[in-house]
Amino acid sequence: MNVRAKKHLGQHFLTDESIAAKIADSLSLDGYQNILEIGPGMGVLTKYLLKKNKTVWVVEIDTESIDYLNSHYLHLSDRIINADFLKMDLGTYFNKAPLAIIGNFPYNISSQIVFKTIEFRDQIPEFSGMFQKEVAKRITADPGSKTYGIISVLTQAFYETEYLFTVPPSVFNPPPRVDSGVLRLVRKKDYSLPVDVAFFFRVVKTAFNQRRKTLRNSLKSFQISDKLKEDAIFALRPEQLTVQQFVELTKSLAEDGNRDH
Repeated sequence: MNVRAKKHLGQHFLTDESIAAKIADSLSLDGYQNILEIGPGMGVLTKYLLKKNKTVWVVEIDTESIDYLNSHYLHLSDRIINADFLKMDLGTYFNKAPLAIIGNFPYNISSQIVFKTIEFRDQIPEFSGMFQKEVAKRITADPGSKTYGIISVLTQAFYETEYLFTVPPSVFNPPPRVDSGVLRLVRKKDYSLPVDVAFFFRVVKTAFNQRRKTLRNSLKSFQISDKLKEDAIFALRPEQLTVQQFVELTKSLAEDGNRDH
């Protein structure tokens, strides 16, 4: 019995064993005992994760896939979670224990998976997975590039990002229309920010909402004093700023009385 790929769930099942093994091997396995795989499907990646000396959990929303996993991976059955990852409280579920996230992620929720990981960054030291290539490139983009944006800055504020390799459509069933890319996120040794994180997120998102404008124009919704507006940073466009510069900008705006605006 094979599982039928469902379009509304964004399912594209990986069929290449060597790529599955390569993704499993991309985790360092340092600093945690638990690995959580998102969207295991028929377990092509799961089987390689189970060879690691770790406690493997899988979360799957598709009941047909769950039936398949229950019948083919008997020793995994009490660690198969039938849930929507985006709605899980990882702190409660894993009792705040550290865990790595991994998976061949459904394209339609891949960015949301990254934002959820950022939300639970205290618990997630490492992350590895497959995305639509364009999204993977966006997450790992450098300042100054056209693909550098909100998800790049917010991810790189807390994690070292690395684009690992590209995967062609031919190794999936059904094949997607685009290439895929595998990336790895490793949490920074010091991943705390010297600013209010919620305010930092708001500054970054507001700046990129009008990415072609200079910060002087894109941040008009903030009450910026004339003195602060003279800072050279306001003549730049958001994609020109490093993460550190966004942190400094957030600090300046907060000191300028904007934090509660």
